[in-house]
Amino acid sequence: MTPVADVRNYLVVTAGYWGFTLTDGAIRMLVVLYFHNLGYSPFEVAMLFLFYEFFGVVTNLVGGWLGGRIGLNLTMHMGMALQVFALAMLTVPDGWLTVPYVMAAQALSGIAKDLNKMSAKASVRLMVTDGADRRLFRWVAALTGSKNALKGAGYFLGAVMLDLIGFRGALLALAGGLAVVLVFMVALLPRHLGKTRSKARFSRVFSKTPEINWLSAARFFLFSSRDVWFVVALPVFLYDRLGWGFSEVGGFLALWIIGYGVVQAAAPRFLRGRDRHRSPDGATARRLAWLLAAVPGAIAAALMAGWPPATVLMAGLGAFGVVFAMNSAVHSYLILAYSDHDKVAMNVGFYYMANAGGRLLGTVLSGWAYQQWGLTGCLLWSSAFLVLAALLSFALPRTAATPA
Repeated sequence: MTPVADVRNYLVVTAGYWGFTLTDGAIRMLVVLYFHNLGYSPFEVAMLFLFYEFFGVVTNLVGGWLGGRIGLNLTMHMGMALQVFALAMLTVPDGWLTVPYVMAAQALSGIAKDLNKMSAKASVRLMVTDGADRRLFRWVAALTGSKNALKGAGYFLGAVMLDLIGFRGALLALAGGLAVVLVFMVALLPRHLGKTRSKARFSRVFSKTPEINWLSAARFFLFSSRDVWFVVALPVFLYDRLGWGFSEVGGFLALWIIGYGVVQAAAPRFLRGRDRHRSPDGATARRLAWLLAAVPGAIAAALMAGWPPATVLMAGLGAFGVVFAMNSAVHSYLILAYSDHDKVAMNVGFYYMANAGGRLLGTVLSGWAYQQWGLTGCLLWSSAFLVLAALLSFALPRTAATPA
């Protein structure tokens, strides 16, 4: 492809990823707040997302192999279509919304999300020539950062729509909007984007490259550390303990995710340092993980000391968001830098399988740990996971690895 075509396709992929992400953030906030308000316990709310995260693990394992065989554009379209269906599933009457039914709908949403994310991230690698490391870092940081900012907007959108048009009205509006985005994506993306020249065997989805395996393990604990207190414990704490309304909870979390996304998109500038031409490496990821590990521990200590919880959480979330965003951006760059064009879909799928596994552990533990020890217990679990991520990062190369 020509450079102009690369830029055009990158913008199309980014726009489609934005549209999907809005619905992903909105449905998360809709489900958490609506079902908590129906009387579900924090652990029961966490269980609603069990299949969402579990099938994300399975999807990333299979999705990279599938994308290499049929094309990343097609797996992206499949993800969007599944999300439209999952949204429509939840519009049934309340009597139908049993835990197994909602878990099934969330399973489809989890498959949709990870098909879309894997396809979008892997596509970026195909649009950047080998050796253009700084450009690759800028593009993947911009894609990931803008996605997270839009996910924050989705949190706010879901909470506001719940107040204004109710649970079912919000779901129908989101499904209709995403269906329109899907039509444009089908029309604008090249048909064979991401399809490999050779038909890879399924056994190759398991990475045999050491740096990819170590990075994936660190990613597992990085995302466990976030979701163990952010997914269920934090919104329930704000709603129950601080007495915030739906829109206030959604608005606060949205602002945090938007700020996190802005920092992530700007990570190449923040991490540039003295050498403007040097890209991040394993040492960068390790230093950021150690720094991040101190933040949830400090928040927990302040809460146990009796400091005002609203002030502590706002300041703590700000610090956590900045460092987490840069750490995540470095990871997202490294997985692409470690991969060549023909293996990128499978390597990214394997890596995001670890990401989804971490989210699964964090989500389940968030509801259970909150019931056992409250928000401070969840924060201590978060700090422990980050220590593990930092230790695993010692195995990552200090300089750019040869793509595999």
